[in-house]
Amino acid sequence: MAEVGRPGGALVTSPGKQHTLELAERYVCGDRVRFLTGAGIDLVIGRRQGYHIWDVDGRELIDIHLNGGVYNLGHRNPDVIASLSTALETLDIGNHHFPSTERAALAERLIGVTPGAHYAVFASGGGEAIDVAIKSARRATGRRRVVSVVDAYHGHTGLALAAGDEQAANAFLATEPDFVRVAFNDIDALDAALAEPAAAVILETVPATAGFPRPDPEYLPAVRQFCDQTGALYIADEVQTGLGRSGQMWAVDHFGVVPDILVTGKGLSGGIYPIAATLLSERAGAWIESDGWSHVSTFGGAELGCRVAATVLDLTEQAMPGLPIQQWTEAFARLQQKHPDWVVEVRQTGLIIGVKFAHEVGGMLMTKLLFDNGVWAMFAGFDRSVLQVKPGLLMGQADIDAVMAAFDRACAAAVAL
Repeated sequence: MAEVGRPGGALVTSPGKQHTLELAERYVCGDRVRFLTGAGIDLVIGRRQGYHIWDVDGRELIDIHLNGGVYNLGHRNPDVIASLSTALETLDIGNHHFPSTERAALAERLIGVTPGAHYAVFASGGGEAIDVAIKSARRATGRRRVVSVVDAYHGHTGLALAAGDEQAANAFLATEPDFVRVAFNDIDALDAALAEPAAAVILETVPATAGFPRPDPEYLPAVRQFCDQTGALYIADEVQTGLGRSGQMWAVDHFGVVPDILVTGKGLSGGIYPIAATLLSERAGAWIESDGWSHVSTFGGAELGCRVAATVLDLTEQAMPGLPIQQWTEAFARLQQKHPDWVVEVRQTGLIIGVKFAHEVGGMLMTKLLFDNGVWAMFAGFDRSVLQVKPGLLMGQADIDAVMAAFDRACAAAVAL
């Protein structure tokens, strides 16, 4: 493998890249550009293939961020690209008003791998799919209250934003009295919140932006029990944790629970065509039988995207028996043993990994130090002591070894600061 990284981390930005950064700062995401460049990260992605990305100036990095799992199967997976190319010979987005062979076939596939699912409603992204989930729960129960958890992230559309992090909801005046938050893994707090009738409890199975804390073994079964007792629906947000990342198709499968609604997205796109889905139980989706136009989405379930998603399911099912979970478990155990005063905790659910460091912004520091050493990973936005590690389903041993060597160097550099 070609040498990756740029030891020392000094920014060397070409005029072309600088122009892109200036335009992005001026017109697209000014605060984000200033934050990243201020931290010494000037990444503008150019070429990309597999689990490697190249800066427009030619610098190579191994990607273990994967944009929240969008690139589970790698950037520009050739089988996914081939499925889109073939689909383009006969298909386009389609017409959302009419039955579609592609949508029908994908719905059957998704329902077949999702316990409890009876209907599929398609969206163009995870936030829209979460909105569908909450709307469906409200309609099924005739209730408005929604219980979520502190430091949740469900997207930035209307209802999804209201159910997520309170600070972000406040910023866009999306706070509503019908949305309440309790601490994750706190069974008593959830029980108390459901003393008042609720339409739904919505949970990321392993909360991503909170740093991937693993649910206690009894937590999700308690959620299911409380929902059954109170008539609320249980919504599992698997936009980031689903599609094989946990070692099962859905992370809820590890805990023996069947949600009323499950939401998938990101990786369903193969990184090639945007698509997400809300998978509804018979109760949650009863509105589909009586009011077929009560929710429509022009680009939800675009026929090209459905063809891509079907290929993603094929590749995911083929990959799952050979996922490199144990390799990562052993590698991080060795890293923690070598750097015990810096690596505080490794939280792992399959290929969903959060690494907590011995500083309140240790995850942010490691983002920069790994960037300097040829690896792209992102800190957890709501707990910046934690680094999110999201390795790909198909990542090979050479890349795993290169990533862990970079971690070793980065940890040593952090301790030396």
